[in-house]
Order: sequence, then structure tokens, then C-alpha cells
Amino acid sequence: MLNSSERRKINRFIFAILIGIVVYFILITLLIRFEQDSSQSSITNYHQAVWYTVVTLTTVGYGDIYPNTIYGRVIGYIFVLLSVGIYGLLIGEITNLVSTIKQNKMLGYNGTVFENHVVIIGWSDFGQLVTEQLIGANKQVAIVTNQRTDIDLIHEKYEKKNVFTLYADFENFDALKKVNIEKSSVTFVNLNDDTEKLVFILNIKKIYDNIEFVVTLENANLKNTFINAGVTNAISPHEISSKILASYMFEPDVAAYTEDIMSFAHTPTDYDIKQFLVTYDNPYLNKKYQQAFDGIKLDFNGVLIGMVKRSGGKRLLIKNPQKEYKIELGDYLIIIVNGSSFELIQKAFNVQEGYFKET
Repeated sequence: MLNSSERRKINRFIFAILIGIVVYFILITLLIRFEQDSSQSSITNYHQAVWYTVVTLTTVGYGDIYPNTIYGRVIGYIFVLLSVGIYGLLIGEITNLVSTIKQNKMLGYNGTVFENHVVIIGWSDFGQLVTEQLIGANKQVAIVTNQRTDIDLIHEKYEKKNVFTLYADFENFDALKKVNIEKSSVTFVNLNDDTEKLVFILNIKKIYDNIEFVVTLENANLKNTFINAGVTNAISPHEISSKILASYMFEPDVAAYTEDIMSFAHTPTDYDIKQFLVTYDNPYLNKKYQQAFDGIKLDFNGVLIGMVKRSGGKRLLIKNPQKEYKIELGDYLIIIVNGSSFELIQKAFNVQEGYFKET
């Protein structure tokens, strides 16, 4: 889909061609009229006039047809001079148009068709780390940055099938349609400070009220403020890192295990925590938690550690549910898996891992 800048360039190009066609027919009409006054002229109709102008403008110049009158030759000079610049003009305009289309595509102005993806507002080293984790978990990412220099760096680092990049002002909320933000699973607001993040979220929710937001906070005391503003998850990296660090001090093996399963599995033997939506294809639909726990361990060597219930747009995380707890359609099963068991479970459940926003 062409943006407004590309459409304007194409419209100007078409308008210039139409003006050229009108001028062309005026000139050949005058050429015929002048040449008809000469008994020796070979240009007496439109067929001959068009042939003469075509071979002249293309610099072929067979010389079989040429004007004899003074005024006819004046028009002939005009066509000769036009032949010098017309190709340069056309090639220049076409090159400029192609360059603009290519540039706009690179800047993301053509938009993306990503769905159930993650939108990241703002780019930084931390955003890069998050993006790499998301790509490792087979999640597509759309990045919005207001720094032109970020575009080339992102394109060099990631494949287009995984990452889409949009160069836009953060206050231009209409531009966010190009990252298909309404069909994203979550939007990560990665701006410079907490105040800027809060203002952005309050303003964007006036336009896109069904978006789920995740933010990182420099000030952990603002967590409730962001939750009340409509943020789904407000996380303090300092708080998380301090907990892991403290855990390393008095239970290092637990801390190491926790850190390991927080990231995606790099190899078939690495472990990770995944969540799977319960659909009609799930073999444990309408079964008890204990049955699912035993079956997942026996059949896939995975460990079911919890589940999520969804109701009214809210999610309830249930850690280690009672064995009689019933698994229902739309729930999520949270499972510790390695690379091998993950592939088996995903195939058996017939669903991609991860969270899917309710529609």
C-alpha cells in the first residue's frame, strides 16, 4: 500500500506525462498544418507526423520523413532538443519514485501484517535484549523508534520476517496503525523515563483502549500508578535483579535454576517455562489437574506447574492448583519443558505457545 508521499509523487509524475501528451499533440497538429502548405512535404497526416516525431525523439532519425517548411523545421528543432532531455527526465523521475518507495518501505511506512506480535515503543540496549529473547521464543516484533539511525542497525541485525521497524514520532498515534498495534498481543513501552511512559500510555489509551501494556519502571513505587492507568504488567528490573542476586547469596542453585528457565531454550536439552492455550484440540480439556500433571510428565517429560483462568478480560494465575482443579477451554497451562518436549507438546496441543489476546 502506497503512503501519501508516494501517491503525491506518482500523481505529479502522471500529471507531467499528461501535460507532455497534450503539448505533443499540439505540436504535431501545428506541424501537419504548416507542412500541408508545401507541395514537397512528406508530412501531411498524423500517421506521418507521429512517425517523424517518434524517430526524432528516440534519436533514430531514419531521414525518410522530414519537414520542408520553415515553421515545420522550427517544430522539428523543438523535437530534436526534447530528445536530448526527455529520457533524462523520465529516467530521473522513475529513479526518484523507485528510491522513494524503497526508502518508505525501509522506514516502515507501508505497514506490516504481523498479528499476535509484540510492539516495542522506543529502542535501546535493553529493548534489544528483550527483542532477542522474543525472537528466540518465535515471537514476531514490531519496533517503533524516533531515531533514524536505529533503522539501519535494526535491519542489519534482524530478519524482516521476525522484526518490523517503523520510524515515527511517538506522539503520532495514527502512525501506530502501521505496526498493526490493535492486533498485537502486547505493547512494551520502552521510553526514557517513567513520566514519559505514563503520559504516553494515558494518551494512547484514548485511541486504542483494548491494548495490553507492559512497562519497566525505574521507580518501583509507581507500580500501582501504572496499573491504575491500564498497564497489564509493570516490572522493575532493579527489583527483579536484586531478588535474584539475594537468592544467589543464600540459595545459589535455586537462583541458577530460576535464571535458566526464565530465558528461552537454546538447545533441545535446555529448559524453559512455556504457557499453552487450552483449545478444543487439547488432550487434557475438561480433565482434572492431576490427570494433566501425570500425563504431561509421562508422555512429554514436561512438568505442569500452574495454570491461568481468563474471565472478563482478566487473568488469574493459579500456582500449583489442587489436583481436583478442572481444566477448561480458554485456560492456559504453564509447563516446564526442554527443547525436545516443547516440540512434542506443541504438536499434541495443536497450538503455538504464548499468550493470545482475547478478541
